[in-house]
Formats: sequence, C-alpha cells, structure tokens
Amino acid sequence: MRGRITYKCYNGAKAIRRWVIPYLYSLAHSEQFRPVLCYLYTDWKCNIDCHYCHQYDNERLGMGIDTAKSAIDWLKSIGCRVLPLMGGEPLVRKDFVLEVLRYGVKNGFFVYLPTNGYLMDKEFVDEMGHAKVAAVNLAVDCVAPRKGLPKALLAIEPQFRYLVEQKEKYGYLVFFNINICRVNIKDVKLLTEIAHENQIGTDYHLNEPPHDFIDTTCYGHRQNNLWITPEEYTEVDELLDWLIERQKRGWPMVNSIAHLQTFKERMRGYIPPWNCRAGMNGALIRPDGSLSPCFDLISYDSDWGRIWEPKFSKDALRAIKERCQPLCSSTCFHTMSYYYDNASFMPQWVLKHARVG
Repeated sequence: MRGRITYKCYNGAKAIRRWVIPYLYSLAHSEQFRPVLCYLYTDWKCNIDCHYCHQYDNERLGMGIDTAKSAIDWLKSIGCRVLPLMGGEPLVRKDFVLEVLRYGVKNGFFVYLPTNGYLMDKEFVDEMGHAKVAAVNLAVDCVAPRKGLPKALLAIEPQFRYLVEQKEKYGYLVFFNINICRVNIKDVKLLTEIAHENQIGTDYHLNEPPHDFIDTTCYGHRQNNLWITPEEYTEVDELLDWLIERQKRGWPMVNSIAHLQTFKERMRGYIPPWNCRAGMNGALIRPDGSLSPCFDLISYDSDWGRIWEPKFSKDALRAIKERCQPLCSSTCFHTMSYYYDNASFMPQWVLKHARVG
C-alpha cells in the first residue's frame, strides 16, 4: 500500500512541476509563444499500417540527435517541460529514442512516449524505466486485430503485461490511446474496462478523415470505411455517455467530459467555436527541425519557422484555424483549451495524474 501511495504522490508532484508551473508561466507571458507541451516528431516511419493514419511515410528520414538535443535546449529556454516523442512509430529507432529520453529527463522534462507497442520488449521497458520516462501512451484500437486496425491488445499482450507490472517500480504512468472508429465501438468499451482493471488511464480520439487542404500524397487508404457514418451515431452516443458516466465515477481519462460531449457534435459535422492553443501554448517539431502548430497540420504547407526561430504569426494562425478548427476534435488541444478557459480546473489535471495507479 505504501508503494502505491508513494507512486501516486510522485506522479501528482511531477504534474505540478512539469505541467502546472509552466502553465502559470505561460499565463504570465500570454502575448508570447510559450508552449506547455511540444511534440518531438522523431520519425516518419512506422512498422504497421493503420488504415486511418495519413501521417507516416516509410521513405522519409527521421530526426538526427543534434536536432533533437537542440530542440530540447530551445524548449527548456522558453519554459516548456512536457515532451511527447511522436511518429510514425518512435520505436523504429530504440537507441535514438532512449538517448533523446535521457537528455530530456536530464533537462527536467516530463517525457512521454506514444507507441503501438509492437517493438517494445522487456529490455526496452527496463531501459526506458531506468531513464525515467514519465508516461507511456499505448495505442490500441481493438482487442483482436481487425482489417485496417492492427493496433490490438492481443497482438502485444506480453509487452502490455510487463509494462503494467513495472510501472510502480519505475514510476511511469500508462494510458491506452484509443481511436473510436466505425468498426471498433464495442472494443472501445472493452478496452476501457481492461484499463480500469489494470489501474491505468485512457485517452480517446474520434476517427477523422484527413483535412483536404494538407498534403496526404503518401496516404493510400482514403476508402478505408473506418470513418463513423450516420448509422453508428446512436451507438457512439451511447458509448460516449457510458464513458462520461465512468469518468464521473473516478475512472481516469485524459479527455475532459466536455470534450467527450463534443465528439457527438463533431461526428455530425459540427464543432462549436473553441479556444485552440496550437501555435501559442503547444506546437510540434518536425524531424528536420521545422515547426508546425500541431500534429494535424504537420503536412500543411506553411513556414512556421524552426527551433530557436519560431514564426507563429497570430494572423496566420487565425486564418488556418478558421479552416481547421471546425473539423478538429484533437484531444490534446481541446484539453488544453479546457484548462486555459477554466483555470480553476487545473487541479483536476494534477488529480488525474495522481489517481492513475
């Protein structure tokens, strides 16, 4: 029991240091680019082929270590302390990811690792645990693999079991990252229950087609039949109501209740105006060191600058957001918007980190 209490307190304290303090710092510099979170997109390549994904390309090179370290140095200088290592699939280069992880932790970052888990093994779990990874966001969309949805729990069960077994030893958090699609609605509920049984959190996304104004020339599954159609609206509504009720009971979820409710409107083609913080309090660094406001705009053709030289113009951001915000249900930026619009809710974020486990 003492070990679990220590684990919860450790993650609560880490949330205050790495999330809350930079958040308050950004409020004090509201006219400046002050990211609380910045994605480091280390690799375009991926080892699997999810039919809804248009943001990987196995022909393109990944990030170099000098760029990664320089990016971390820059982010540290402007107050950012949360660094997700993104792809593609970050574990296509395990040694590189471990080196970046160690450098980020050494410089005071909450480094979290999204992965599909296929390339994760016991040795890597122990290595990243010793390196003090803060969280692992394990992408799973279904229990058993389905056509176009290879991110399945049964495909990575040994990795998952070991990852959960070691979380208190090393102090990291574990979340399921689940994309709600037309064909996995029942699986989402099962995965949520499995997460709860294993005392880990969950993070939900609504499957969306790629925006028609970004470059998706490498995307080969436009007719994938995974987008939610009107035939599924009622079933998805019921799932979302079930998720909201479980969150009210204390089941830890990254999404706010307001965000889950927004999913209902998004799948019907409408999202009310919201305060997107991309390019202000969040951003993404591409493998070549260039910048993007967010993950969804990684392939949008615009010059947003580079590390050490950002060019996030308010007018340019406003113009692109008029096009993309009505189409976007990004978990990261809707959550960020929620806490910037309601500063009194920030303690909820700390409690979520402490509650997991």
